[in-house]
Amino acid sequence: MSKALIVNLDKCTGCRYCELACSFAHHGEYNPAKSNIQVSIFTEDAFYVPMVCTQCDRPFCGEVCPTGAISADEVNGAYVVLVDEEKCVGCKMCTMACPFGAITYQSSGIVQKCDLCGGKPECVEFCVPNALEFKDPELTNVRKSRAYAKKIYHQKEED
Repeated sequence: MSKALIVNLDKCTGCRYCELACSFAHHGEYNPAKSNIQVSIFTEDAFYVPMVCTQCDRPFCGEVCPTGAISADEVNGAYVVLVDEEKCVGCKMCTMACPFGAITYQSSGIVQKCDLCGGKPECVEFCVPNALEFKDPELTNVRKSRAYAKKIYHQKEED
């Protein structure tokens, strides 16, 4: 089985180092707005949720892309859904199709999403509380994640 980015919500402290590491790795600047991982902070409950692409087996984003700019491939032992910047026309269809909000439109006129840093995610390297791991997921967790993704997607369709 391919490696996957695993998030442990119980360990996340909301420090947002993952956002800084990601934005620096991809854009050469510490700018959380340009990060492919976004930490949602729920202050009332002191609850933090790092949101990142789940690298779906059948990515909804790829299915709606009119130019075929989004495809999946195996990269350094990891299954990754990638955006071909040359093909992307910035229509934002993929941003609407993603049930996790993991694809963002950039001022450059194209979309971006997590590419797992070519098999060595920077966010994992800099996650001080070890809330992020890059490893072979347990099959039960994968099944739960897929069921959750389908549930969210179908709820979005009904709204």
